[in-house]
Amino acid sequence: MASEAMTAADYIKHHLQSLTSLSDVTQGQGLKNIADFSYINLDAVFFAVLLGALGSFLLWRAARKATAGVPGRFQAAVELLFEFVDDMCKGIVHNEQSRKAVAPLGLTVFVWIFLMNAMDLLPVDLLPMTWQAVTGDHHALLRVVPTADLNTSLALAIGVLLICLYYSVKIKGLGGWMHEMFSAPFGPIMAPFNFIMNILEFLSKTVSHGMRLFGNMYAGELVFLLIALLGGAWAASGSIGVMDPILFVLHILAGVAWAIFHILIITLQAFIFMALAFVYIGQAHDHH
Repeated sequence: MASEAMTAADYIKHHLQSLTSLSDVTQGQGLKNIADFSYINLDAVFFAVLLGALGSFLLWRAARKATAGVPGRFQAAVELLFEFVDDMCKGIVHNEQSRKAVAPLGLTVFVWIFLMNAMDLLPVDLLPMTWQAVTGDHHALLRVVPTADLNTSLALAIGVLLICLYYSVKIKGLGGWMHEMFSAPFGPIMAPFNFIMNILEFLSKTVSHGMRLFGNMYAGELVFLLIALLGGAWAASGSIGVMDPILFVLHILAGVAWAIFHILIITLQAFIFMALAFVYIGQAHDHH
């Protein structure tokens, strides 16, 4: 993965850099300057779209294969998940018409974020080394956990914000919503202050919504990198010292323990993001 002179800091820095240009990784195949999207993290976009399509396919397949009789394991799992999400949506969003769109949206968001988070369970060097072998570039970059990229998590949070704004206008009308923006919570006499407070509330909820998901997944990614370094110390040195076998065993044990614990984290973060989306959308229906 790295040259012999690469330090632990270099290894971590390399893994935390995103692929932003195709022109740099195609030189090994004689293809140059195909594209330069230096302002877009291409790896995050690629894996997010791929996993979104996979999640949609799985849900579509479950719906298509659904039977009225005794369900199979996959159908039963999807039905349990759907009922759980639908019950939560009913408890938060009280508008029955809105729930017809919001509940399936919450299910989709949960599955999508869970799949993106689950990429963290892959060995940290598996896909990057495969990508390097394909491109022929020893320094090719590839991050495989989209939610560990702040751009992805904030984009998801902004999507929730736009949905909240849509329902605010749909339920209250443009005039009613603007009246609420200037009159709540301190009354019309404090209109400018109320408006600033409401704008700050929208911004703070959106930023905290995205940062919570990003922070947890980024921290998990760092832990996996540190565990990988624990077992790869002997490989970087080119020789096996007295402590290297011990470090390798600790690497295996720590990796398994953290992966098992991380299953809870990736599920919990997907659930929290979905639950907060329901809360914010439910608040958009409330009149103040």
